[in-house]
Amino acid sequence: MRASGILLAAGKAERFGQDKVFLELGGVPVLVRAARAFQEAGAVEELVAVVRPGAELRAAALLQDLEIPVRVVTGGPRRRDSSLAGVEAARGEIVLIHDAARPLVSPELIRRVLVAAEKHGAAVPVLPVVDTLRYAENDFLKPEVLPRAGLVAIQTPQGFRRELLLSALQECDEDLPDDAAALLSRGIPVATVPGDLKNLKLTYPEDLLFAASLLQVENSW
Repeated sequence: MRASGILLAAGKAERFGQDKVFLELGGVPVLVRAARAFQEAGAVEELVAVVRPGAELRAAALLQDLEIPVRVVTGGPRRRDSSLAGVEAARGEIVLIHDAARPLVSPELIRRVLVAAEKHGAAVPVLPVVDTLRYAENDFLKPEVLPRAGLVAIQTPQGFRRELLLSALQECDEDLPDDAAALLSRGIPVATVPGDLKNLKLTYPEDLLFAASLLQVENSW
């Protein structure tokens, strides 16, 4: 099997306040919208959805009508644990790990990451940082400005040769900000590809409203 898509949907969503992957965006559950993007991309032969304990049947029911095989597995308390569960269940030579809370991922971005992962072994989408960055302490700004040159914001999906990521996750017993961190901590290079501004992550309730407005604009074109 060439590639597997892994949808991470096992987070606690503490900042959002509820299980956001089951909320509807434009009449479609967030989890389903992300899954359909992978189906439309034609980049993977299967999907593995990693969900929190107790949500397995609900997720399976939502994803049962997809045209590619889908399996649902149970995630763990940390991102590393959920990623490992997804990678262990995947059968593809390449795995594309995606935050299900990024429902507006484009098929073009998915294909872009896959091509780079096949070429380099590991690849992530990034956006250049455009805002001024400073540290804050005790509610006041510190005078130092962080240079923006070379700084990037990292998105998903992140693509890897399965065996490369599997061994990195197995050897790592700490929580990770993303899956690329498991490789970078071992000195393994990770390539970058251009990200997508629309590929926002639903972190706060307001983000769902913003995503809905993006969909409205896109559908009006």
